[in-house]
Amino acid sequence: MTQPVSPPRDTAGKIGPAGRPATWRSLSARADVRTLSLLGVLAALVVIGGVTKPDEFLDTRNLQLVLTQASVIGVVTVGMTFVITSGGIDLSVGAIVALASVWATTVATQEYGFAGILFTAMVVGLGCGLVNGLLIAYGGMVPFIATLAMLASARGLALQITDGKTQIVTIDSVLRLGERDSYVLGVPPLVIVFAIVTIAGWLLLNRTTFGRRTVAVGGNSEAARLAGIDVRRQRLYLYLLSGLCCGIAAFLLIVLSGSGQNTNGNLYELDAIAAAIIGGTLLSGGRGTVTGSVLGVLIFTTITNIFALNNLQSDVQQIAKGAIIVAAVLVQRRTARTA
Repeated sequence: MTQPVSPPRDTAGKIGPAGRPATWRSLSARADVRTLSLLGVLAALVVIGGVTKPDEFLDTRNLQLVLTQASVIGVVTVGMTFVITSGGIDLSVGAIVALASVWATTVATQEYGFAGILFTAMVVGLGCGLVNGLLIAYGGMVPFIATLAMLASARGLALQITDGKTQIVTIDSVLRLGERDSYVLGVPPLVIVFAIVTIAGWLLLNRTTFGRRTVAVGGNSEAARLAGIDVRRQRLYLYLLSGLCCGIAAFLLIVLSGSGQNTNGNLYELDAIAAAIIGGTLLSGGRGTVTGSVLGVLIFTTITNIFALNNLQSDVQQIAKGAIIVAAVLVQRRTARTA
């Protein structure tokens, strides 16, 4: 008599669908390798900076500067990670940051003080994200086209509000956040906000139904729809999240620069996409990692700092970033073929 075949068991002895435990273990192993690789690259950059400019690069003030600069683009990158994981793209993040920063620093807005500036920046970011989400999720527009239109519109509106002039912040409570007296145990407030956003983003993507739905939509939107996920509503929420991150980043930029300018956020969309990609988020969707994206931001910010300290030209810096992006995409393609 033929004996029934037992289903495969994982290392803990739990029965699961055929092949599933091994698949999840392999995915987890690859994620660990990517994270360790990024940490290795970041450590190598720290060594290079310490060797080339030991007194300047390893100075506490410089390290605080690196983390502070990483905070603004880092918050934007967290939102971008969710969008890309869902299979979308957002080319308007830099323009939204610019629009939010100038709208929040007008004379009329500053009359409402700290709360008015923060509230306005976040509402403008959410409003732009809402428009993007409605056009893409319910209007049927391709994300590339919809966010490209938002990029042009937001930049134009930011220029119109400022008339090409810099808007100086006069609210002391806002300006004090950028001063050393406001540091908590040597950590700038902007870095603390970045850390909070990062932790919240990680939990949202990895420990909630919202995160699982985001990955499902990016992996196969039709299968996600058949599984009962409201794909259009999920995409709307994701662009709202991206807009909210832009609003927070705009406020951080206001604190950092003490002003609002229509040129704020220039090329943030490219930096955020690049950081997410080298961090391990698939450009085609279906896989995302907030941890990897944050490490990508730190790598790019450290490279920029090292180049600045060594008086190297910005064009060489852009070439180096381009080479890193190409290498990251090639590694992703090779990983996808072997998965």
